[in-house]
Amino acid sequence: MSQGQMGSPQYAVEAAGLSVVLGGHKVLEIPSLQVNPNEVLVVIGPNGSGKSTLLLCLALLLKPATGTITYKGIPILSSNQVLQLHRRLSVVFQEPLLLNSTVWDNVTLGLRLRGIKKDEVAARAEKWLERFGIAPLAKRQARKLSGGEAKRVSLARAFVLQPEVLFLDEPFNALDSPTRQALLEDFESVLRETKVTTVMVTHDRNEALVLADRVAVLMNGSIRQLGTPEEVFGSPSDEELAAFVEAGNILHGTVVSQSNGVTTIAVGGRQIQAVANAAIGTRVTVYLHYEDVTINLPLAEPVLTSARNQLRGTIVKMFPFASQIKVTIDCGFALASVITRRSWEELGLGLGREVVASFKASSVHLILRPE
Repeated sequence: MSQGQMGSPQYAVEAAGLSVVLGGHKVLEIPSLQVNPNEVLVVIGPNGSGKSTLLLCLALLLKPATGTITYKGIPILSSNQVLQLHRRLSVVFQEPLLLNSTVWDNVTLGLRLRGIKKDEVAARAEKWLERFGIAPLAKRQARKLSGGEAKRVSLARAFVLQPEVLFLDEPFNALDSPTRQALLEDFESVLRETKVTTVMVTHDRNEALVLADRVAVLMNGSIRQLGTPEEVFGSPSDEELAAFVEAGNILHGTVVSQSNGVTTIAVGGRQIQAVANAAIGTRVTVYLHYEDVTINLPLAEPVLTSARNQLRGTIVKMFPFASQIKVTIDCGFALASVITRRSWEELGLGLGREVVASFKASSVHLILRPE
């Protein structure tokens, strides 16, 4: 794209023909990526997939081998443009990278470097110290903070600059669960209030579910799927992606019948019905969220239900985590469900107990398997 050409001004950030080569190997190749104004785009992917590299490119901290980064329709091509734009961006890294000074000094550093007047510096700093719950720590030495406190300081330092675009690289990494949850809740609230355009990298699907307007899944340096959290986690585009998000059962089967938009798949000697269209004989991967599988005890009389799929089986494994339990049932194949501890106790469940696993045909997502 030449100096005179313009990108699409409706996008806050746009990348075109982006590639990065490190050590002689191409580690990133993004033909096209757009970030909408005021949206939170969360980039997820396994370790080594290129997430941080993509973030650094979009934040103009790493020069790609090829490609153009465009901000609000203007291609950023010169070092002078990069310098000017850096003043309108904020970046939060995994490590807080705090100066050996007070919390106040750390939060106000960017404002002071920009020559902002003292009264405005004080007003902005007080607002964000209070908003992230660290106002009482203003005079504390930053190097003596806990991990959670240091993360809050780095976030306050970013928001105090009133950035047009905010970039975050694994901002909640290495925190214990209660600290992480509290910070995540505060951060989500701030994002919704400020509506700042945000690009965030994480490997945690729960962070993406809580924060994202859209999710980009990066694997082997390329974007494999881009969509809403519901689309990405509910209807992964391929089996590798389904395995990465770890949100549901992955089963292999073959289509045995198709009628009126309902497809029947043979899996492990049993049959599963799905709201889908697929030709008889097609090999498919069945993807089914753990939460969409309901467990009940067998009843003498059948119960009227909207769940087309009702499979009898035996509990062969249980794994407790937090307030939930992952239950695995042998019903000709291994089928897992996530239920509450209370449900487990009220139903009197245990290893070897016979149960009925139910799920709706509309909950089943089919992925065509390569021949």
